[in-house]
Amino acid sequence: MGRYADTPLSTVRIERELSLRAVLTGAVLGILLTPSNVYAGLKIGWSFNMSIIALLVGFGVWQSLARRNTHQPAWTLHESNINQTVASAAASIISGGLVAPIPAYTLLTGQQLDPIPMMAWVFSVSFLGIWIAWYLRPTLLNDHGLKFPEGMATLETLQHIYHHGQEAVVRIKVLFSAALVSAAVKWVDGFVWAIPRWAPTAQLERLTFTVDPSLLLIGFGGIIGIRVGLTLLLGALLAWGGLAPWLIDQGWVMLAPDAQGPQFAKLVEWLLWPGVSLMVCSTLTALGVRLFQTPKKATANSTPRARAPFSPGPAVGLVLSIALVVGLQAALFGIDLWMALLSIPLAICLAVVAARVVGATGIAPIGAIGKLSQLTFGLIAPGQVPINLMSANTAGGAAGQSTDLMNDFKVGLAIGATPKKQVIAQCIGIFIGSVVGVAVYLALIPDPQHMLLTEEWPAPAVATWKAVAETLTHGLGSLSPQIRWAIFVGAFFGVLLGALDSLLPQRLARWLPSTAALGLAFVLPASTSMMMGLGAVLTWIVSRRWPSVTERFAITAAAGLIAGESITGVGASFWEMFKGL
Repeated sequence: MGRYADTPLSTVRIERELSLRAVLTGAVLGILLTPSNVYAGLKIGWSFNMSIIALLVGFGVWQSLARRNTHQPAWTLHESNINQTVASAAASIISGGLVAPIPAYTLLTGQQLDPIPMMAWVFSVSFLGIWIAWYLRPTLLNDHGLKFPEGMATLETLQHIYHHGQEAVVRIKVLFSAALVSAAVKWVDGFVWAIPRWAPTAQLERLTFTVDPSLLLIGFGGIIGIRVGLTLLLGALLAWGGLAPWLIDQGWVMLAPDAQGPQFAKLVEWLLWPGVSLMVCSTLTALGVRLFQTPKKATANSTPRARAPFSPGPAVGLVLSIALVVGLQAALFGIDLWMALLSIPLAICLAVVAARVVGATGIAPIGAIGKLSQLTFGLIAPGQVPINLMSANTAGGAAGQSTDLMNDFKVGLAIGATPKKQVIAQCIGIFIGSVVGVAVYLALIPDPQHMLLTEEWPAPAVATWKAVAETLTHGLGSLSPQIRWAIFVGAFFGVLLGALDSLLPQRLARWLPSTAALGLAFVLPASTSMMMGLGAVLTWIVSRRWPSVTERFAITAAAGLIAGESITGVGASFWEMFKGL
């Protein structure tokens, strides 16, 4: 376990890298972890980076086998990197549209893609992102003002498990223990006894203030931090505790006098408009400010530098990906070829923007990229829903996969990995993710028209894409005056808070509410925001009392809670689907 303890990782000799076992381990983990992100994306609109989980599990499994069989070759550092590249590429497939533009397209047009065309589409936009990342690699990795924090976190974990192997084993035990507890709660709630959703009063229950027994939400709360968690609580109180009762009193939202239980679907039809405008305007404002602040020039130092010798292979890959994306836009959505071609330069430009922002801040602005491309196509082709959603999906999907691979390239540069082999691993990952992700989405949501934008499946990203497409298609004039004012107020505070968050010093900005979380709370049921806020508060309390324990195990335990519930939920959906055959 300590074989690399005294050796700089960038000088470690590559013994095995793109081995069959590394690829298969990443593939298996990708198959297991991709459903978690699809499930979470439809529940709360957020996903989890799976690189660190893949590193821990792959290391633990193969080191255990090596101890039992002395003839078993050691699990090398470079195999670990390939393993996490495959697994994280598969799990990040949701940026290809599965939890946002694709369901929004179905809701607005009534057309549902068949499984194979949907897999091909999700793969194609992700495949384009891989080749954009390849050509961005030398420039961005040699810019030492871009730190790629998420990639560095993966690198630190990689270093840690090879220098302190026993610690990795302990974290794996915590991961699996948390997953088993979460899975057991979900199984009991789904198959044995429906755990009641408690609310203090019937009125609060109608406003969605119930206690949701979801350990997945607690886990996400442990990851998002105290600032985001408290903002979700604040947003729930503003939207569902303050604005929603006022809307009912004013008669702007009509509920049946005898309505029982949470009235999420009725209320969110109004509340999503100020929430979406807040999120869109704040993220676009912050994106513009951060891009302006991002360092543009590299400085010379002694760290490894990325090089890109000419090779025809990447050029062929880029051309093939462009042909695939353009052809599928025309074949699946009836988009004119010239309009489909126009999505390519926009996707490349926005992928560059996203990669620079991720390099500087660690925050992937995929939501902002999607909205910016929707606005662009709304101006170029007003009133055309397929173009607005699916051409914009090209930019969002390419940017998502590009930023994921750029983080992997950052790790690979530090340990002396082979970039071409990382690209192969990424391609394998997105193929697996496309197949598994689409299968999981179709199993979870067989009827998007009736299942999405409900309390069970709030799908906030779907609501956002749908709302922007509707506004750009029909114009603000199609909305009531009250909703237009709500959009204006939300946009005003979004621009204000987005600018302050980016311009103020960090010591002051951390006291501002998180604009993304504030807007999200208008689209999620109050119960969801409450449970995530509870997870954030509990994690913060533990960190104040036992900081070392939180630093070691908080993220690992949270990841286990997320994986346990989501995998069990997906398994239950497949079980119900097969029972009906």
